[in-house]
Amino acid sequence: MIGAIRLFAAAFLLLSIVFVYVSLRQKYRCRRELEAEFDAKAHPDTSEMERDAYIEAGLTEYESSLRRKLIFGIYIVPLCGVAVMIYVTNFM
Repeated sequence: MIGAIRLFAAAFLLLSIVFVYVSLRQKYRCRRELEAEFDAKAHPDTSEMERDAYIEAGLTEYESSLRRKLIFGIYIVPLCGVAVMIYVTNFM
């Protein structure tokens, strides 16, 4: 039992690092897409403040999107898989 707790603690730490990386990477990617989208649609006389407001509105929308929530699968899928393997190995 203590071995399983150690395994979950180590996995949680590793998955936390992966989660932070993927989360920051996705946010950066979303920002780049919003910048490119604005630059493609914008008129030459638009101000930097309008551009920043557009990007911030898009990032706010991203924060409540399904894509953002699916990143939490980084924790759920591997930990549940390990828990199922431990259960099957010990109790079946």
